Amino acid sequence: MYNILCFGDSNTFGTNPSGGRWARTVRWTGLLQDYLGSDYYLIEEGLGGRNTLFDDPLEPGRNGLALLPVSLKSHKPLDLVILSLGTNDCKVHFNANARVIAKGMETLVKTILQFPYGEGYPLPKVLVISPIHIGADIEHSPFVSFDQSSYRKSLALAPLFEQVAQSYGCLFLDASLVASPSTIDQLHMDAQGHENLAKALVPILQQLFGDERQLFLEEELPESESEQEIETLEIPSAEEESITSLQIAPIEPQGKKAHRGLTFRIPGFSKKKGD
Repeated sequence: MYNILCFGDSNTFGTNPSGGRWARTVRWTGLLQDYLGSDYYLIEEGLGGRNTLFDDPLEPGRNGLALLPVSLKSHKPLDLVILSLGTNDCKVHFNANARVIAKGMETLVKTILQFPYGEGYPLPKVLVISPIHIGADIEHSPFVSFDQSSYRKSLALAPLFEQVAQSYGCLFLDASLVASPSTIDQLHMDAQGHENLAKALVPILQQLFGDERQLFLEEELPESESEQEIETLEIPSAEEESITSLQIAPIEPQGKKAHRGLTFRIPGFSKKKGD
């Protein structure tokens, strides 16, 4: 079994833009667990307001650097740590630019790679997720710690986070390419966003762990529409290329027959008749 720690903020916790928390069956962590199956164990460590390494006087206990070692210690052995932070670093009172925020992410990556796990414990791989963008209308949301500068900072994070990931041999995913903040609160993902993020992570984890199962995650369509052409994502085989980052553009619906999901296809494997 592969143990995967998902260390993130409110979008990992699963905050519902309308209030409360999305059910496990809606959260990206729960969906990813369901997609991958029992050979994987997804550990949810999401906390609203968590940032990379700042002490927040308005929301104490949200310093990711202070809390990460506890999670590494309590959940080992770990095969992979997914870091999904950065949104809350954009708060006005931290006065941190995008480069400083990326440095915070780098500090977390180094913490994972240098942590004293102990004899007999593996060194986990790291997957850095650059967060979804903050909504452009964030100043009209209930979250007073964000303003237009926060929105602009969030737009600049992905290339800097990717550079950090590449520098330390980590995996990378830009979540803003597959999900957006809800128009309700300008900060948290709706159910579709969680689904899109979970589906985007599937081929990355399969490639990392050499999982060659054929997983078809596309939405079922009415039989009359089943012959339409759908968009697929080709994942290189392990022999062809080692994947360290993946950026997936969302599929835009085009009329009534538009395919609304993503298909992940691994070379060398095809869908059997009757599956």
